[in-house]
Amino acid sequence: MRTHAVVDSPCGPLTLVAEGAALCGLYMVDQRHRPDELTFGSHDPGAEIFDRAETELKEYFAGQRQEFEVPLTFVGTPFQRSVWAQLREIPYGTTISYGQLADRLGNAGASRAVGLANGKNPIGIIVPCHRVVGSNGSLTGYGGGLDRKRYLLDFEQGALF
Repeated sequence: MRTHAVVDSPCGPLTLVAEGAALCGLYMVDQRHRPDELTFGSHDPGAEIFDRAETELKEYFAGQRQEFEVPLTFVGTPFQRSVWAQLREIPYGTTISYGQLADRLGNAGASRAVGLANGKNPIGIIVPCHRVVGSNGSLTGYGGGLDRKRYLLDFEQGALF
């Protein structure tokens, strides 16, 4: 059974979606690949999972947290789940290219497929798809919009403190 809550952030309102006691979605306003809100389940802002996620997000945006511990669950293909797992291994404040991410998955020629899976990441910010950039370091495709991607990268690199 899915439930959802909306929390404020410097990136605008974030819709948190849970399946049981684990977070399965974090979506921004106007996010590409944002599912229909009917799939988010009932509104339950007092659920423990949302309190925990909101606390960790507040700590992150206050510069007090670099890794998230909130329980997560993923719905996607095995390849997508492997990409999303690798995203969680990218250190705070760093970036890698789509090609480097494909290399980490053992498939150097899969950078396009990696990009597609990255774009469908259902748990933005917490699963840091914003840390993946073009091979020349350029900001390319971010479901939450390039302005938000730049904000998150600048924030993590200390440019906003």
